[in-house]
Amino acid sequence: FSINSRIAKNALSLRERFDTVAQTPEVYLNFYSGIAWRFETFQVCADYLCRGFETGLSTGNNRTGLLCALQATTLSIISGANLKSMLNKIDYYLHLSTTFNIASGRNVLLVFRETVSVLIDKGEATSIEAKPILGDPNNLGNTMRNVYYRHEAVRAFWLGYTERCLHCSQKIIPAEEDYARLVLIKFQVEFYQALTSVDKWRGYNSAKCHGVVRNAISLMRNAAANSDWNFTNKLCLLEAEQRSLSYNHREAIASYDASIASAKKSGFIHEQGLACEKAGFYHKRNGSVRKAMGYFKQALECYEEWGSSMKVKFIQGELNDVQMLANNELARRG
Repeated sequence: FSINSRIAKNALSLRERFDTVAQTPEVYLNFYSGIAWRFETFQVCADYLCRGFETGLSTGNNRTGLLCALQATTLSIISGANLKSMLNKIDYYLHLSTTFNIASGRNVLLVFRETVSVLIDKGEATSIEAKPILGDPNNLGNTMRNVYYRHEAVRAFWLGYTERCLHCSQKIIPAEEDYARLVLIKFQVEFYQALTSVDKWRGYNSAKCHGVVRNAISLMRNAAANSDWNFTNKLCLLEAEQRSLSYNHREAIASYDASIASAKKSGFIHEQGLACEKAGFYHKRNGSVRKAMGYFKQALECYEEWGSSMKVKFIQGELNDVQMLANNELARRG
């Protein structure tokens, strides 16, 4: 990918020198949502797609500009941008989709909005009356099918709905006309699917679970070889969970800590919180309540920064629980 990335960057440089500005939204859309995320940071790709959106509006290419905005939103969610700021951006995009009468773009934006609203507070105070038109998600010809199942899988993962996450992630079928962009979604969904499989099958020594985790680790290892920034934290977390299944204590803790450090370096605040949360549960299961408390406190801080009051509330409940366990332990000793 290093050679391909240099070729692509040189091509973009030449385009900026010799092509017209009107072509920018289309070029940025195809390159930064379909190719560049393999070697550029997610945040850089999102920034360029935002530029494509702005250029599209300024040149009258509103439809392509809005497509850039949709892909920028996808990358922003994946990279853990602040949820409340993201919600404001989506509301702005929705306003523009109405102004320029782009119904299909508005429909997808409403799905994005529901996802962000769920991640913030389960939609309790941030939802709106307008809802997307989804049609029948079981209809393979439904153009909203993949959008629906992907977002349902993401919501279910963060809500802790194990069966729902697994069901929806297995329903996603790559479409040939949008395959390049869906490859990125494949990475996100397989990451969540593997972590959810561990939660479901922990303690059962399931061959299916081990297979799902091994496949996801292989996928992330190959991706991390091209982009340490985007994928190493995910690889380390999957390895930590795999090692926790085999009771490989020292290596599991080292992998949790490596995932936390990598996510912090890359600015993925949500996945930093996720790694802290998983490490907290690992120590809680093993009776190390003080260590569990330390990791849960880190997770709480990360989720607060992410803007997810839903996850903050959940982690606060875990903190209360481990504090009670610690108090009981002190009482027994006393």
